[in-house]
Order: sequence, then C-alpha cells, then structure tokens
Amino acid sequence: MSDNFSPKIIFFGTPDFAVASLKALVEGNFNVVAVVTAPDKPAGRGRKLHTSAVKEYALSQELKILQPEKLKNKDFLEELFQLKADLQIVVAFRMLPEIIWGNPKMGTINIHASLLPQYRGAAPINWAIINGERETGVTSFKLQHEIDTGPLLLQKKTTILPEDNLGSLYEKLMQSGAALLVETVQGLTENKIVEQPQDLNLEIKHAPKIFKDDCKIDWDKNSESVHNLIRGLSPYPAAFTFLEEKQLKIFSSSIEIINHNIAPSTFETDGKTFLRFATKDGWVNCLDVQYEGKRRMKIEDFLRGWRRS
Repeated sequence: MSDNFSPKIIFFGTPDFAVASLKALVEGNFNVVAVVTAPDKPAGRGRKLHTSAVKEYALSQELKILQPEKLKNKDFLEELFQLKADLQIVVAFRMLPEIIWGNPKMGTINIHASLLPQYRGAAPINWAIINGERETGVTSFKLQHEIDTGPLLLQKKTTILPEDNLGSLYEKLMQSGAALLVETVQGLTENKIVEQPQDLNLEIKHAPKIFKDDCKIDWDKNSESVHNLIRGLSPYPAAFTFLEEKQLKIFSSSIEIINHNIAPSTFETDGKTFLRFATKDGWVNCLDVQYEGKRRMKIEDFLRGWRRS
C-alpha cells in the first residue's frame, strides 16, 4: 500500500464502550465512511425512542449512519456494499454474518476486552474480575466463522487492581481498546502487522453472558470469591442476596478471613455501622447496598432506616 493510502472504514458498534474507539478514529483523521449501529428503541416510562451511544456521537460528527433491523436485509447489504469499504471495524456489536465480515479486502477487525484466547464471549471484563485475575487487556483480531477465534493482530495488557470493579476496569479497557484500535489500523495500513493464530494449547477460560442466576451470591464459597463476584458485577447488574426475604444488592464489600463455626449466609449487624455475612472462611462486610424497593446507599445510611422484623 502507498504511504498516502487511507482505507475507507465502516464502523460497527452500539454502546459507550464503542464510542471511545470511534472517537479515536475520527480524531485520528481516519476515513470513516459510515457507522452501523442498533436501531432506535423505545425506553422508559414514556416509551420514547432511545438512540445508541454510538449513534449520538456519529450524529455529532455528521457521519453516515445505518441502522438495520436485520443484517441480511437486501436493502441494507446493497447500501453497505456500495460504500466499497477497505476495512470494517467491530466494537461491542452483535455477530456479523460472513457476507458482511468477509467483504472488505483488508478484512473485518474486532476489539475484544481480554487477552485472547482467554475470556472469549460476551462478558470478558466481568469474568476476569469474578475469577480473581490480576491482569487482563485488549486484543485486536480478524473475524472468522467462530466467535472470538480469529487470528490475533495486537494486544495490550492492563493490571487489575484490588480496588477495581467492573465499572473502573470497563473505563480502563475502553480507553486502552481505543488506543489499540488506532495502532492496529495504522499498522494494517502500513503492512506492519503479522497475523498470529490463537494458541489452542492453552486451558481456555470462557466469558459467557451474565444471567440473573450468576448474580446470586453463594455464601458457601470463600470470602475472596464472594468479594470478587461483587466487584465483577458492580455497578451493573450487581450481585445480590436475600435479607429477611427481600433482595439486597451489594455493590462494594470488604472481607475478614477468620475461623468460625457460624453457618454460611448467617448475617450479623450492630444496626448502625456494619452488616456482614458469614462465608466458609470468614465474613463479607457490605459497604454499599440497595434494598428491594429502595435507592442505593452506604451501609450506615441503610442501617439507619432499616428495622429488623
């Protein structure tokens, strides 16, 4: 490719995680010819149409926007192919059919929030924290048939700090992913990246979608495992337990490792400053909670208004 070659890029993305990457491309003066994002959907009490975070940013930059209900829709495909993209980029979007990802001559690349091949799947940030990892990162790779399995392009590592939760790590990886994307597009444009197959000899940890059952705390586990579950689901969807038959979401916690003969899930409180649940090897202190039907609050504020039955 010539030194002044600027590939025509179509960007696929929907949530705010993808906005950082799109913004990095725009501010880097890359040639983004269109943005594909989710259709507007009614939301809230008034059922007003809600636009995706990517659409809002694309509108502010006067980028061409496509919002197909179905990715194999004939009219959408015709409009997409007329743009004659050299490269497609996918960040936090649904699975693409091969007719789309196999079309551009430079291929379709994805930014994934893990160090592939580890944590393939829909919730890599959650599961890295839940499993107690101390390191994760972002990966750029080429799409192929099976999800998150294509050849690797570039990777960048990120330390998971003890105080990190889903929210803070999400922000870190969002910015790191955006920077990695710019580096990847530049490298592909200049023919400076050598594709590497994913190492299939590793013991692979997966990152499936989080369901409600995954969020329920199992107090029979050790304190650190429970604490990591709380971190990995905070602020959303949040780990939960039951306190006097009502759901209690827990957003932050601390742990005490101590021998005791108290049955796991038993709770203790002074009614003023602490609420803690027994695990098999100690206690988990609730620091930031939301009781069923109430707003989120610090534990002292919750206890001030809570009356045991």
